[in-house]
Amino acid sequence: MRKGCKRRQKGMTLIEVLVSVLILAIGILGAAAIQLNALKYTDSSAMTSQASFIAYDMMDRIRANVDGNAVANGAASVLGSYALGSLASAPTAGNLNDARVQDLFDFRTNVTAFAGTDGANSKIVINPPEVTITIYWNDARAAGASDVALSASAASATQRSFELKSRVGVNAVTP
Repeated sequence: MRKGCKRRQKGMTLIEVLVSVLILAIGILGAAAIQLNALKYTDSSAMTSQASFIAYDMMDRIRANVDGNAVANGAASVLGSYALGSLASAPTAGNLNDARVQDLFDFRTNVTAFAGTDGANSKIVINPPEVTITIYWNDARAAGASDVALSASAASATQRSFELKSRVGVNAVTP
């Protein structure tokens, strides 16, 4: 070794260590934020799926009952009898002897169990031969804090809906 030359120390300085820790901390916080968003969107999609299950169940019930009653009873207005302006219009008790009453009661029960009072405006609109089923719920767990921060009220920021439209039967043919 020559005189006057200092050997450079091998190893990291304190500043290098602090910079490394800072970069690691930013990476971990970013991963945590991504995980929280993934959980939020997973919950929201689960709620939408549940609403679609309820709507498709009701649509299948309407199809089955309309076809069965029209053939057996010669009833022409069975489809129209399924119209429901809101859950408050639905029967509050089931009737196993009347498929329509039981179907509407089950629809009310399913929506209430799923959405609570937030589903009160859920409805069934009949415009023969088209049936539209709309289910509302509060998706507060999936709503971002930014919605509220942007001055949206909590109710409007988290109100979600699922709408299902389908044709049941055929258009009436007039002679």
